[in-house]
Amino acid sequence: MDTRDALMTGTTSDGRLVRRPLSPHLQVYRPQITSVLSISHRITGVALAVGTFLLVSWLMSAAAGPVAFAEAQAFMGSVLGRLMLFFWTLALFYHFCNGIRHLAWDAGHGYDLESVTRTGWFTVGAAVGLTLFAWVLGYALMG
Repeated sequence: MDTRDALMTGTTSDGRLVRRPLSPHLQVYRPQITSVLSISHRITGVALAVGTFLLVSWLMSAAAGPVAFAEAQAFMGSVLGRLMLFFWTLALFYHFCNGIRHLAWDAGHGYDLESVTRTGWFTVGAAVGLTLFAWVLGYALMG
């Protein structure tokens, strides 16, 4: 018996062995807006936590002196640094907008499939729009 067969073996309440199917994996299901947004919410939460270390390191470099701060600014101003900041901003706004959506669910609103789909796409659009707005505003204020 291989591992998969062992995992599919269970017992009934009277002790007889029976074969039970494993839960389907992600490869079996077609991705839906609800599942994609749920997974994205978790991923953006982790990205925000990791990105916060980048923010803290930037603040620590400011406290460490002008040489350390110049090095941190050089990294943040590089293509990689700006891409990281852009995606961190996108994760921040997505997590924020989806958090508001979850608050509405906690209040008992928007559980029907049409509302879930509509608010899901609105969350994605709002996150992208807010991210672009923040970056355009940031570059406009920089001069």
